[in-house]
Amino acid sequence: MEPIVNRVAESDLMVFNLEELWDGKEVVELDIAPWLYEGMIVREKEFREFVKDHPWTDYLDQHVAVFCSADAIVPTWAFMLVASKLESIATSVALGQKADLVKNYFSARIAATDLSEYKDSIVVIKGCGSGIVPREAYVDAMNQMQGVARKIMYGEPCSSVPLWRRK
Repeated sequence: MEPIVNRVAESDLMVFNLEELWDGKEVVELDIAPWLYEGMIVREKEFREFVKDHPWTDYLDQHVAVFCSADAIVPTWAFMLVASKLESIATSVALGQKADLVKNYFSARIAATDLSEYKDSIVVIKGCGSGIVPREAYVDAMNQMQGVARKIMYGEPCSSVPLWRRK
């Protein structure tokens, strides 16, 4: 009887795990709707007071998604002012809700990742994880990886779906 051989372990496959890009920090949403006059209007003086008096340190080392749940026209500067207060406190800030922040986070991390170790390799972009990685990140990873890899697959090394091969 022949010994069982782990062909995956002996292969030259490289795994790109997008979950490893996530820092594990909490994502919170900051709704500025309560800061609007009559729930509809940004009055600069009052809005600045809310911003000045808000307990910003509550967001220390968190990802903060800033949005407005009211059906109101909020000037861009209002979101910029809020972001300026979070700049040295929060890990990251994005306009929108949690899903928007997570998309932005992964997009930036993928763009900043040095993929040179995957040059001319057969790469499996790992799927089926915890669910923190948005679909958009897989598309971003595919786009970036095509510039370096020889072949790209999706899934797990033991059962992957071939997607692309350099000609």
